[in-house]
Amino acid sequence: MPEPALDFVIAALEKVRETSSRAPRASRVVLARLQGVTIEMGRARPELVLSQVEGGAPNKAELLEPIRERVSTCLKCAHLACSRTQTVFGVGNPDANLMFIGEAPGVDEDRQGEPFVGRAGQLLTRILKAMNFAREDVYIANVLKCRPDTPSGTFGNRAPTPKEMQTCRPYLVEQIEIIQPKVLVALGAVAVEGLLGMRGTMRELRGRWHAYNGIPLMITYHPAYLLRNQAPSEKRKVWEDMLQVLERLDQPISERQLNYFL
Repeated sequence: MPEPALDFVIAALEKVRETSSRAPRASRVVLARLQGVTIEMGRARPELVLSQVEGGAPNKAELLEPIRERVSTCLKCAHLACSRTQTVFGVGNPDANLMFIGEAPGVDEDRQGEPFVGRAGQLLTRILKAMNFAREDVYIANVLKCRPDTPSGTFGNRAPTPKEMQTCRPYLVEQIEIIQPKVLVALGAVAVEGLLGMRGTMRELRGRWHAYNGIPLMITYHPAYLLRNQAPSEKRKVWEDMLQVLERLDQPISERQLNYFL
């Protein structure tokens, strides 16, 4: 690290020590950010250093921005970079306690640059509303940040390949490490594979708690599945999963929510 930047880091740590009852602490993510602290005209930005030192109110939105920039210009999957309209990073509250993870953008998401804005996204929004959340209250992201390419003349979306997910997964890992939600929800088996690297049927996976790096993880059906399968029993399964999420978040559950069907 250049000497001016090091001086600012030391000054920032001293300020935290003087103004806080706790000793300065930094996670691996924060340390990585400090290694790449911005240098302008040979000088570090002290406000960026201060925001990244734990104990001094880190700005998660600011920490996510460099990742968003890297995603927007990512060329790791050349075929996806050529076919995409734009990348789809994530949306919502960086300080959210609840984070939803899908598999990949579809045609609507590719067009608008925001995850879950098509028919499946509209259903997810209704589910959130029934949970007494707005989209702005949670954080929503996908394993893949580009829409999987499809052969010319074909319609619909294809699932991402294991290689594509493995290539893109580090971006999602960074997002989760910064946001640090209290609960994660994986939507569908593909999202589970991309996040955990494990395969299984939804019958085996959903409805019970798993964990990702110590964060409670609930696995449930993707909203697109519910659009294909309108059986009340399947919709009820998803809602029962969401009731478990509300309980884990210590959110009050009303009688109406207990008896609710999607």
